[in-house]
Amino acid sequence: MATHASHWSAPAAEILRVEPGVRLADIDPDAHPGFDGDKAAGAAELELRRERLGELQERLFAESVAGEAHDAVLLVLQAMDSAGKGGIVRHVVGGVDPQGVELAAFKAPTAEERAHDFLWRIEKRLPRHGYIGVFDRSHYEDVLIGRVRHLADDAEIERRYGAIRDFEERVAATGTRIVKVMLHIGADEQKQRLMERLDRPDKHWKFNPGDVDERMLWDDYMAAYETVFARTSSDAAPWHVVPANRKWYARLAVQELLISALEDIDPQWPVADFDVAAERARLAAT
Repeated sequence: MATHASHWSAPAAEILRVEPGVRLADIDPDAHPGFDGDKAAGAAELELRRERLGELQERLFAESVAGEAHDAVLLVLQAMDSAGKGGIVRHVVGGVDPQGVELAAFKAPTAEERAHDFLWRIEKRLPRHGYIGVFDRSHYEDVLIGRVRHLADDAEIERRYGAIRDFEERVAATGTRIVKVMLHIGADEQKQRLMERLDRPDKHWKFNPGDVDERMLWDDYMAAYETVFARTSSDAAPWHVVPANRKWYARLAVQELLISALEDIDPQWPVADFDVAAERARLAAT
């Protein structure tokens, strides 16, 4: 494939990776770190790189069809409401073959799920080898909402941090690349997006009055995220903070993170298990 002049100053996986002691207040949600282009350049780059992402994903899926896949990718999306998780799924993940994608959107746990450990329902939705899995919200709800809303005591929340680290290290050891993304939207931008949902009848279905309740606890959630980063960002499963006020940049950044994970796997087209020349001759004779 032909190369192109990239607007990225360095790999997104390096630029956006969470550093120890990170404070979300120090990260500008309007910024586009590492990308020196504007919105038009970002849209062009997104379209151009979609081809690269699609090829890598198809190779990974082809390995699964041939029974040769030993790797997978898991994209974990976390954010405050209206930060753009749905747009990532549509515009980034939606650009690849849906046959090779497994999407899980985790809502409030059911009675059956509450009867098990919090990771029970998560483990059941891990992507198979050869697939890209997407978690729209995830096991992190149990240490974000759980902490902010005091749904579990401090000792249990601390236990969960350790359980998550152990779980993710075990998943990574099986060949799954874990890409954890926090879409970092600003409070003013979120207010504007939520207000738009109220202003437009075609958006009312997307509005949840509970979003306003959670918004009132904004500072508590930011602190909870910072604790999550400190407790659960690891070499096996690092966190990335993606400024999300500019939707075009957030989509482009997540696309680059996925490409990086797939390039690390470097899936190959399976070798034919039949005689290609003989089959060509048979086909020509029909």
